[in-house]
Amino acid sequence: MQYDLNHLHTLLADLPKGQLFVLTDSHTTEYCLPILADFIGQIPYHLLTIEAGEQSKNLASVQAVWDFMLKHRATRQAVLINIGGGVVTDLGGFAAATYMRGIRFVNIPTTLLAMVDASTGGKTGINFRGVKNSIGTFSQPMATLIYPPFLSTLSSKEILSGMAEMIKHGLIISPSHYYAVLTILEDYASSSDSLFSQGGEAFRQLISDSIAIKENVITQDPTEKGMRKILNFGHTIGHAIEEAAHQHAFSGKEESTIPPHGYCVMWGMVAALYLSVVKLGFPKDLLTQVSHVMLMYYGRPNCDCKERQQLIKWMLHDKKNMVSSDSSVSTIRFTLLRDIGEAAINQTISNSEIDKALEYLFSL
Repeated sequence: MQYDLNHLHTLLADLPKGQLFVLTDSHTTEYCLPILADFIGQIPYHLLTIEAGEQSKNLASVQAVWDFMLKHRATRQAVLINIGGGVVTDLGGFAAATYMRGIRFVNIPTTLLAMVDASTGGKTGINFRGVKNSIGTFSQPMATLIYPPFLSTLSSKEILSGMAEMIKHGLIISPSHYYAVLTILEDYASSSDSLFSQGGEAFRQLISDSIAIKENVITQDPTEKGMRKILNFGHTIGHAIEEAAHQHAFSGKEESTIPPHGYCVMWGMVAALYLSVVKLGFPKDLLTQVSHVMLMYYGRPNCDCKERQQLIKWMLHDKKNMVSSDSSVSTIRFTLLRDIGEAAINQTISNSEIDKALEYLFSL
């Protein structure tokens, strides 16, 4: 459930002295912690700050959280507040879920992407040995608190990244939400300050609607046995493109060349919609429309077409895949669409079909 920051005092009312912990990154410490401190008031807390960025989403950072909590004698009564984007909420949630077999935690997302996606749904985890989100748990926060004014601290790239996930929610569940997000996106291109500097009432409602869509899916399938897999739409190829970008960064390029997660999801959705046209008869005009939205606001992926086979190899690590009974063959499974709001999970796609989808994406 989503609350305003004013609920913090209620949530922490019975907390023993010395048992409140706050996890931030180097950005949210500067821009968001002062606001949080106003709402916490006189309750003392222990602060741990990690370096901002996906490179911190690893076991070493989790160990740093565990060490910090042990050092300050955190008990099972402790509460960990995670204030940041998806890296902080995923990592902090995992640390809380595993410390002393689980303590309570609160997510306060500070990016649009985290508000509508990462901080909601109970998925926690870290990247491990080059595989995104490969280690983690399902563990629900005691609350997720949404504070739209944090959006005024974001770059346009971060806003667009979050809006890609909102577009996804519309595509998989609600045509009306999809078209409402496109309208807001057009407004953002021409009047970003007036729309987002104070949250924007129309946009606040869209954020709430997006969260409600995801929460409704999660309520029906909390541990991703079936329906929840529709939320993975666009992520199979998107995560592979994201991994390619990180590999480039680790080989010596600047981290600034790594596209935001939502951009990768947008590119993955376009490729998945191409497959949806071929496999399930998704309307071609809608593929054209989403492709145009991608080009207009997100640009083209920065992977070279020569990397298509490597991208397919990374897709084999996807958590949705199935292995045959003799453990010799792994098949890549997608969530595809028959139409807007009509998702189909567990769609097995051949390597040659994926290659054609990537060829379409890179040819735009």
